[in-house]
Amino acid sequence: MAWRGMYEDVLRLLPEDSTVLAQGESDVKRMTLKTVALARLQQLSAASQMLNRAESLCSGMASLACGDVPRARGALAMEQGQFSVARQSYLASLRFAQSIHNQWLEATALLNLGGVSLQDEHYDEALDWSRSAYSAAVSLGGEDLAMGASGNLGWAFLQLGDAERAQELFLDAEKRASRLGNVGDQVKWLTAAGYVYMETGKTLLARQSYGQALQLAQRINSKEDISNAVMDLAQVAVIDQNPDEADRFANQAMIMATQNNSRPDMLDAMAIQMQAAALRGDQARAEQLLREVETAPESQASMKWASELAMAKLYDARGQVPAAQREYTAALATFEAARAEIHHEDSQLPFAANATRIYDDYIQFLIKQGKTNEALIAADQSRARTLAQGLGVASQQPSRPAALSPQAVARKAGATLLFYWLGAKQSYLWAITPEKTTLFPLPAQSEITPLVERYRKSLLGVEDPVQSTNDTGRKLFTMLVEPAANLIHPNTPVMILTDRALSQLNFETLIAPAQNGKTQDHYWIEDVTLTSAPSLAMLAAAKPAHGQGNKMLLLGDAVSPSEDYPELPLAAFEMQQIQKHFIATSEVVFRRSQATPKAYLSSDPKQFSYIHFVSHGVASRTDPLDSAIILSRATASDDGFKLYAREVMQHPIDARLVTISACYGSGTRAYVGEGLVGLSWAFLRAGAHNAIGALWEVSDESTPRLMDTLYAGIESGQTPAAALRNAKLALLHSHSSFRKPFYWAPFQIYTRL
Repeated sequence: MAWRGMYEDVLRLLPEDSTVLAQGESDVKRMTLKTVALARLQQLSAASQMLNRAESLCSGMASLACGDVPRARGALAMEQGQFSVARQSYLASLRFAQSIHNQWLEATALLNLGGVSLQDEHYDEALDWSRSAYSAAVSLGGEDLAMGASGNLGWAFLQLGDAERAQELFLDAEKRASRLGNVGDQVKWLTAAGYVYMETGKTLLARQSYGQALQLAQRINSKEDISNAVMDLAQVAVIDQNPDEADRFANQAMIMATQNNSRPDMLDAMAIQMQAAALRGDQARAEQLLREVETAPESQASMKWASELAMAKLYDARGQVPAAQREYTAALATFEAARAEIHHEDSQLPFAANATRIYDDYIQFLIKQGKTNEALIAADQSRARTLAQGLGVASQQPSRPAALSPQAVARKAGATLLFYWLGAKQSYLWAITPEKTTLFPLPAQSEITPLVERYRKSLLGVEDPVQSTNDTGRKLFTMLVEPAANLIHPNTPVMILTDRALSQLNFETLIAPAQNGKTQDHYWIEDVTLTSAPSLAMLAAAKPAHGQGNKMLLLGDAVSPSEDYPELPLAAFEMQQIQKHFIATSEVVFRRSQATPKAYLSSDPKQFSYIHFVSHGVASRTDPLDSAIILSRATASDDGFKLYAREVMQHPIDARLVTISACYGSGTRAYVGEGLVGLSWAFLRAGAHNAIGALWEVSDESTPRLMDTLYAGIESGQTPAAALRNAKLALLHSHSSFRKPFYWAPFQIYTRL
C-alpha cells in the first residue's frame, strides 16, 4: 500500500502504538512505514515524532530494519523541503545497504538520491543516480524500482529541455505503474506527461492529463499530489493567458501550502500569482510578488526566470522600456547561472531549450526598440554554446554585445551570412555582408516548420522536385532566401546559420527562379557555394588549422560486424578513388580488419589535415552522442566495433576537413541553439575546422563518384566547400538518376573556419 501511495490505508492497517510494545525489528518497520505515510499526508509533526521513536529504538539494536530509518528521515526531509538533509539521509541509507550487501535497499537508496537531486535542480547528478538505480532494479527484477528510476530519468531530461526523450520515459513509467496497480505513481507519471505536453505547446492535452491526475490523487487522498495537480493546472492557465483561472488554482494551492507550512509550495503558488497579476496588468501586485520570489532562498532558478520574464513582458506592454530591459537581462542571467551548473555535454545540449521563450521575447523586444544589431547578438548568444565551450572559445556566460561585430565576421569569412531566428510569433533573417547588416521579418515558426518537414520528405522520394509539381521548394526559397537576394552576389560564398527545423534543411535544394543567366527554375546550388556555420561568435574566434600538410587518415571497408551492418560493395573502390589524390607517404590507411575504433583513437588523429571514413553510420535520436561510425571488430569476440560521437569528442584534432561518408553523419536530432547533433558536431567539437556529414541515407553507388570529384577539387586547390559544391554539380548535371537531390544533397558541410 505504501508503494502504491495508499497512505491512509497504511495507517488504518498498522496497529496503534498504544497496543504494541516497541522493542523489536517489526516495530522499527512499523514506525518507518507510518513515518513515510504521515509525511506524505503532510502530517509532518506526527511523522517527526514517530521517526524520533524509531531512531531511538535503533540506537540500542543492530537490525536490518534500521536501514529503513535514514530512508524515512530522507522522505520526511523531502516533504519539509530540506533537500540537503534528505541527501545526507539517503547517502546514509546507501552506505548501510552496501555494508550489509542488501541490493534491494541499495537500489532504493539510489532511486531516492536521484529524486532529491531532481528536487534540488542538480540534474547531472539526478541522471547518474537514476541510471544506477535503473540498472540495479533491472538486475533484481524490481519492476517498481525500475518504474521509479525510469520516471526520474524522464524528469531529469525534461528539466534539461529534452522533452522528447522525457516523454518516452514517462510513458514507460506510467505503463509500469498501471501494470502494478500503483495509483500513486500513475498520478506522478500522468503529471509528468502533462509537463511534456506543456513543453510542446499542447496545452489542451496537458489540461486533460493534469485533470486525470487530480481525480486519481483525490481518490487516494494524496494531499501532495492534489496540491501538485492544482499547481499544474494553474501553470496551464498562465500559458493560456487566463489570469482568473490561474489565480483560482494558485489560491487553492496557497491554502494547501499554508495549511502544511510548506514554504517551497508557497513560493510556487506565489510565482503563479505573480504571473497572473502580470497578465492582468496589476503592476504593483506583480512587482511585490516578484521581489518576494526573487529574494526567497528557497526559490528555484526556473521559478525565478519565469517570474522575471513575466515582469519583463508586463513592463514591455506598458512601454516601460528600461524596466523591461532590466527584467529581460535578469531572466537571462538567472538562466545562465543555472546553465553554468550543468557540466556534462549530454545535459548541456537539451538545457538550452529552457531559455527559448526568454530569448524569443527578448529579441522581439529589442527589434521593437529598433535595436536590430543587439537583437542579432542576443540571438547569437543562444547558439552553439556547448560546442564553443568544449572548444575553449566561449566562457560560461554570454559574451558582451560590444565584443562582436557581425560585419567583421562576414569579412573574415569572405561570405554573405544568412542568420535565422524562428520565433513563436515572428521569425527573422539577418543578412550580413562586410558592409552592413539588414533585418528581414519572416513568418512564424509554426508556418515555416511544416514546409521544411514536407520538403525534406519529398527529397527522400523518387521525384525530382525541380521538374515536378511539388511547389514547396519554391515557397521555401521565396520565404527564406528571396528577401535577401539583392545582398547575395554571384561568386560570393554564402554561410547559413540556421535555427531549429532549418538545421535539417539543405538550402542548396531550394528552388530558385530564373536569374543570373538561368532561363528556368533551378536548384539554388547552381547559384552559390553554401556552408553551414554554428554561430557568429565561433566564426569570430576561429584560428587557422595547423594540420600537417595534406596528411590523410582513411578508415573504412570494414569487415561486417553483424548482419545489421552488411558489407559495402563499393567501399574499397571509394577508398581507392580517395587515395589517388594523396601522396602515398602522406596517407595512413586502415581497411578491413584493421579499420577498428581503436585504430582511429590510437592514431594520434591530431596530426592529420584530412580524415575520411567509408563505412556504415548510425544516428541516435534519443541520445545523439551515442551516434557511431560502424567499423570492424578488433577480435571475433570483441563488441567494440562502434566509434561513438562521445569518444570522438575526447580526442582533439585540428583537421582541415573530416568527411563521414556514411548515413546520417550529420545526426537526426536538432537541439535548440546547437542545431543537428551527431557525428559531424562531435568532430567539430573535437577541433575539426570543416566536417561533411549526411542528412539522410547515402547511396553506395553515387557516393564514390562524389568523393572522387570532391578530393580532385581539393587537390587542385579548391576550398572544401567549393570542392563539395562542384562534386554535387557533377552529379546534378549528369544524365543519370544521380541528378536527383536524393543522391547529391544529403552531404552537408559544416564549418567553424
